[in-house]
This record gives sequence, structure tokens and C-alpha cells, in this order.
Amino acid sequence: MVSYALGLDYGSDSVRALLVDTHTGTEVATNVVAYPRWRNGLYCEPTADQFRQHPLDYLESLQSCLAGLWAIAPKGAGARVVGVSFDTTGSTPIAVDAEGTALALTPAFAENPHAMFILWKDHTAVKEAQEITAAANASSEGYLQFAGGIYSSEWYWAKVLHVLRESPEVREAAHMWVEHCDWMPAVLTGTTHPNQFRMGRCAAGHKILWHERWGGYPSNDFFSAIDPLLDGLRDTLPSETFTADNRVGELTPEWAEKLGLAVGIPVGFGAFDCHMGAVAARVKPGVLTKIMGTSTCDITVAHYDDIADNCIRGICGQVDGSVLPGMVGLEAGQSAFGDLYAWFKQLVSWPLHAVLSESAELDEQTKSHLINAIDDAILPALSREAEKLVPGESAITALDWVNGRRTPDADQTVAMALSGLKMGSQAPHIFRGLVEATAFGARAIIERFREEGVVINAVVAIGGISKKSDFVMQLCADVWGCEIEVLESEQSCALGAAIFAATVGGAFEDVASAQTVMASEVCKTYKPNINLAGTYNELYRRYERLGDFVDGGVQ
Repeated sequence: MVSYALGLDYGSDSVRALLVDTHTGTEVATNVVAYPRWRNGLYCEPTADQFRQHPLDYLESLQSCLAGLWAIAPKGAGARVVGVSFDTTGSTPIAVDAEGTALALTPAFAENPHAMFILWKDHTAVKEAQEITAAANASSEGYLQFAGGIYSSEWYWAKVLHVLRESPEVREAAHMWVEHCDWMPAVLTGTTHPNQFRMGRCAAGHKILWHERWGGYPSNDFFSAIDPLLDGLRDTLPSETFTADNRVGELTPEWAEKLGLAVGIPVGFGAFDCHMGAVAARVKPGVLTKIMGTSTCDITVAHYDDIADNCIRGICGQVDGSVLPGMVGLEAGQSAFGDLYAWFKQLVSWPLHAVLSESAELDEQTKSHLINAIDDAILPALSREAEKLVPGESAITALDWVNGRRTPDADQTVAMALSGLKMGSQAPHIFRGLVEATAFGARAIIERFREEGVVINAVVAIGGISKKSDFVMQLCADVWGCEIEVLESEQSCALGAAIFAATVGGAFEDVASAQTVMASEVCKTYKPNINLAGTYNELYRRYERLGDFVDGGVQ
């Protein structure tokens, strides 16, 4: 009998549903729905690095997404789904009250940004992250030893502390704070109440400082010494965490009706999008999986014996079972990749937008059509011209830190820089410099892994950029000096979630068995041009020198 697994992927802008045949691995149907409030820019202040999302965006978009999925899926497919699993961006926490209700879902906080999910790229908590880093590295336990040595403003405790300081109303109403990837399964299984709430290993280990060595989280004394506002919060979190091949519970009748699914099917523990995407890519030791989108997230795994007690400096954590059960998951990434290209597109298109918007000779429909056409054409045109340039020809060097630096060595206070601009520098020259910067930023991550004894021999790429730009991918292969395989699946993160859904649903004995049937195949391979190795080595050294200067290493 035909059975399906349902993977649900919450990205920065939209939710994606993927239905996969558990017998053949065929991706049967997929649907994507954008978050309406987020799309309209509500609750965000980009100039202040504030990015918040309303929980209703997640809940309403999920219902719309599945309604659309069943419209294109085989008839009766919803009744044949054996399991559901989620992946989300992260760290993306929200405050909940003593009953487990997200504060933004209550009338008093329905329009309060501090009561909403704090998106991964919200960097309002830089000061708090610095305080946590200093305290953790001074502690006798060395609470950051498994988290790269630096606590980031993109992570849970920094964001929580920042909101507690900024909003007395939220501070008074909040009982605990939960991650998006843990909240979604809890909602669907009716286990949001603090007495029932359970957490996945992925978010807890990589962002919330969970580790078996200290019996869960750092001590309450550690947190309250940083700020009394944190007193007692760690005790609201369950000390036990679970890998994503376990089930949180069963789908409630209420949500089964809303989503067109059968009552009682198992819902798995959630994880971050990049970690589940790596599972769809058959991640293994020696292979780095890069999710290449607005930012990047880099994932690899290691055997226990290979990594032992080696603590990798400057990454986003090493966590037992965060990717594959029975292996240590290692995470790194860049705070901006596609976002850097998007920033440049907006920069060069601004005058065109302004002129068209102010034109009295064009009607509104024509203006809108022209603006959309220009936006769609800019990056392809820049790529075509940039690809014609000889590496190093323009002498432009750029940093990729337009949204701070995630790894190696997290620092959200650093900024992007450009050097080598001259009167002859045109938009394609600058764009090539930006693409090289993102490739160099990724190379810095690869080299840090290697310096720390983690073997990286090849790269598997997933995400939009890997499928859209031959120019970017070939340049990356040349800069990194290794092959890059691009996955066939258009929804690799959702596919990883579906693999876990099939496992918790009993279609497979374990994740490895599910991968043999359901993991994505490779559609394209980029091989490095060895003749460019010397040139890119020199350009990379320029990137490093510019980074040292901007980061304060050169006085």
C-alpha cells in the first residue's frame, strides 16, 4: 500500500511542504506559501537589526500550504501520511506564558514585536552575546568549549536577555522561551504546556548550551551572575533532549482536521533546516554540506573516536546527534551569502525605482511591470558580465560581512568593506568582488575545520543559489579547490524532514535505511580549475588582510 512522509520546512520567508513516497523516494508534491505579515515588513526594523515574525504567520501559512498541497497531490494522500517532521531556521525563540501559549497569540501582546519569534538574523543582542561569551569563557566549566568559544547574538540566551531588558511587559508575562523548531511539533501534538513540553537535541545543543557534561544547561548561578533577569529560566527547560528520529507525540484531532491529515499520526522532534538538509544530502565524515541561500549553513559530521575531546574553535557548535543519531554534528556558516547579492541589487536598482516611481508619463501597472522586470534581470546581467572578467583583473577586494560574521569566530559587530575601487570600476567588477568575498568567507570556514583536525575533502551544495548560478558555483569550486556536488531536490531541507518523518512513522527502521530510499541524487558537479589555484590563493590572502584590518588586527 502506498504511504507518504510529510516534511515541513520553515524558511526565512515562507513555509514549504513536501510529500514523499516512502517506498520509492519520489517527491510526489510540494507547495510553498509566504508569510503574509513578514512579506509586508511588519514588526521589523532592518536599520536596527530587528527581525521578528508573528506566530500566526507560521500557523496560518501552514494551513494554507497544506490545503494547496492536497489540491495537487494524489487523491486521498493526506490519509496515507505516516509521519510529520519539521525543520526551521534558528535560533528563533519566543516567549510563552505559564500555560505554554506564545505571548503574541494573546490579545495583550498581539502587536508587540518583543513577544514574537526573534528570527535567526535579528542582531539586536550583540551586547548580551558579548557578556555571555565573557562569562562562559571565565567559568570553570568552560561552557562554550563545545560551541566554538564565542556566543553569538543570533542565539537563544542573548536574544532572551535582550528582550527581558527591553520589555518589562514581556518580562512579567513570560514563563519560558522556546525555539521555533520545538514549538511547531508541540503545537501539533498538544504538548505546549511547560509540564509536557519536550525539546529536540539540535537547537538545545547548538544554540542553548545544552550538553551532557553539565547535566543539561549551565548552572542557574552562571546565568543569574550575568543578569538577575535570567534567574530561574534555565530551570524551566527540560534537561533531557531528543534526536530527530524520535517522536514528540501524536497529531491532535484539532490539527488533523486543520491540516487534512489522519488523527494520531506521529510527529517527530524538530531540528534546524540546515541539519535536516544535510541528511537529505547523505552527509558523512569528510563531506561538508552547504545550504546556500540568503545566508549559508555548513554542516558535517564526525565519528566520536575521530573528534574525541577536540573542541573546534570558532564554529556554531559540535553536538551529539544533532544531525545524524550516533554521530557528532558540526555547524558553521556565513551570516550573508545571497543577502549580499540582494543588497547590491537593491543598491544599483534604487535610482531606477525612484525614477520610475516618480514618472508622470507611466501608469501604475506599467511602472510595476517595469520595476519587476528590472529586478529580475539585474543579477543575471551582472553575473554574465562578471563571469567574463579575469580573476584579479579589477583589483577589488571585498568582505562578506554585510550582516556580521557567523563563523569562523562569530562577531556581529564587524562590517563589510570594499577596497581597490577606481574610476574604472563598474557594477560587474564590484559584483564579481562580492561573489569572490562570499567564496572566500566559505573558504575560511573550510580552512578552520581543517586546521582543527576535521577532514573536509568535498562539498555538497543545496539551496537556491546552488541551482540558479553556474557562475557562483564554478567560482566557489575554483576558490575552495575541491569538487562541489549539487543535489537534484529543489526542497532538500523539507526532504530531510520527510526522511525523519518516515522514520518516526515506522516506514523505516532507522534514518540510514530511510536515506537509502529517500535521499536526493546529485544533478550536477563543479570541478575546480587547477590553473586558477595560484591566483585565487593570492586573492584569498588579500581577503584575509582586509579582514584583519577591518577586524582591528592591523593598526
